Amino acid sequence: MARALERNAPLAGLLARVRESEARLAAIMPVLPAGLAGALRAGPLDDTAWVLLADHAAAAAKLRQCLPHVEAALRAGGWSGPAVKIKVRPATGAGR
Repeated sequence: MARALERNAPLAGLLARVRESEARLAAIMPVLPAGLAGALRAGPLDDTAWVLLADHAAAAAKLRQCLPHVEAALRAGGWSGPAVKIKVRPATGAGR
């Protein structure tokens, strides 16, 4: 399946962005408090922003406090942009 995605230019670009988003998340994990790491997911990456998805509002608030460390870790990993945005993941419970 990965080979098929890589042969299609638009899908290959999307796959590259997904991989980069995951790599960015891996790069910032060492600078995050231990309890916070499990509450985050790599979100969309485009030319204007990289989105970090927090499981709940408390995790998003803590991540905002850690943003200077996150941005420094990204720069150390060779990523100078785009801006980091933080969003709370929508709840996906029964009855929705």
